[in-house]
Amino acid sequence: MIVQSRLPDIGTSIFAVMSKMALEHGAINLSQGFPDFALDDTIIHLVHRYMMEGNNQYAPMPGVPALRHIIAEVIMHTYGHKADPETGITVTAGATEGIFSCISAFINPGDEVILFDPAYDSYDPAIRLNGGIPVQINLRFPGFSIDWDEVKKKITPRTRMIMVNTPHNPSGAVLQEEDLQELERLALKHNLIVLSDEVYDRLIYDGIPHRSVLTRPGLAAQSVAIFSFGKTFHATGWKTGYVVAPENLTREIRKTHQFIVFAVNTPVQMALAEYMKNPDHYRNLGNFYQRKRDFFLEQIRGSSFEPLPCHGSYFQVVSYRNIASTGDVGMAETLTKKFKVAAIPVSVFYQDKTDNRLLRFCFAKKEETLAKAGEILKKI
Repeated sequence: MIVQSRLPDIGTSIFAVMSKMALEHGAINLSQGFPDFALDDTIIHLVHRYMMEGNNQYAPMPGVPALRHIIAEVIMHTYGHKADPETGITVTAGATEGIFSCISAFINPGDEVILFDPAYDSYDPAIRLNGGIPVQINLRFPGFSIDWDEVKKKITPRTRMIMVNTPHNPSGAVLQEEDLQELERLALKHNLIVLSDEVYDRLIYDGIPHRSVLTRPGLAAQSVAIFSFGKTFHATGWKTGYVVAPENLTREIRKTHQFIVFAVNTPVQMALAEYMKNPDHYRNLGNFYQRKRDFFLEQIRGSSFEPLPCHGSYFQVVSYRNIASTGDVGMAETLTKKFKVAAIPVSVFYQDKTDNRLLRFCFAKKEETLAKAGEILKKI
C-alpha cells in the first residue's frame, strides 16, 4: 500500500534521537527536557489516595471542576485575570495537546500563522496538519528578541494567529512589557488570535516577572494561554496542562479537545486540585530552578563554552564557537558519543536550519548529574 504522508519532511523528534543516542553511548542526558529527581511525595500519595477511593473513570471533558476552580484562583492571584472556571479553563493532556486543540479549532486551510524561530518542534506540524501556512520569523540573535517591524511586514489579510512562547524554549529569553504592548496593538488592529505558550511561567529568574498575555485585558480578550503541570511539578510523564481563554474561544477549543482526547487522567487532576491549595508548592519554583541554573553555570565556569543569558525555562544555551567550527548537529553527536554528554543542537528549532553554533543543555537535574557533566565540559 502506498501511503502519502501529510508530513513527508518530518522524522523522529530530535529529543527522542538524542535521548536514544545518550542511552546507547552511556552519556549524561542533558538533552531532553525532563527532571531526573523525584517528585514531592505528597502529590504521589494524593494520586494514590484518589485512585484507591475509586476515581478512575472518565473525568468531565473540560476537566475536574475542583481543579478548574483552583486554577482560576491561582490565575487571579498571579496575573489579576478573572478566568471563569466553567467557561474559560480547559484541562488538557499536556500543553502539546492544548496547543494542537487550539490550532485545530481556529486554523482553516490557507490561514497564516506567524511564529518565531527557534521554536518548539510541535508548532509547525500542528499548523500544517490543519491546512495552515506557518510564517516563520527568526528571533534576533543573540538576545532572541522579536523584531516587531518584521512582524508588521509579515501580516497579511490571511494572517489568523500569532504564536509566542515565554519563557522561551530553547533560549530562556522572556518577553518584556513593550513586547506585550506591541502584540496587543497588532492583535486588536488585525483581529488576530494570540496563542501564548507559557509552560515555563513559574520558572523565571533574576527578579524578572513573568509577563503573561493574561495581564493585559485587551490582549487577554483575544488570547489563548497554555500552561503545563508537568513543567511546574516535575512530572512531565503525567501529560497534564491547561488552557485559559475567553468564553468565545474556549467554546471552539473544547469542540476539538473532546475529539482528540475527550478527558484527562482523573486521579491526577484530583490530586493536583488538592496539591495546589498550598501556594508553597508553586511559588518558590523560580528560586529552586535559578539555583540549578547558577549551579550549572558554576560547573562550566572556566570552560571554552560561552553561556548566553537565560532568564527562564530550565534550559541553558551555550556557544561553542571557541571550540569548533563544526555544525551544531555534528557537535551534539560528537559531544554525546565521544565526551558522553548529550545536548540538543539549536538549529533544529529553526525551519531554515540557522546554525549559530549553539547547544541547549537541560539543567533540571540533580546537582551530582550537573557536576559530572560540568567536569567533562570543562575539559573540552
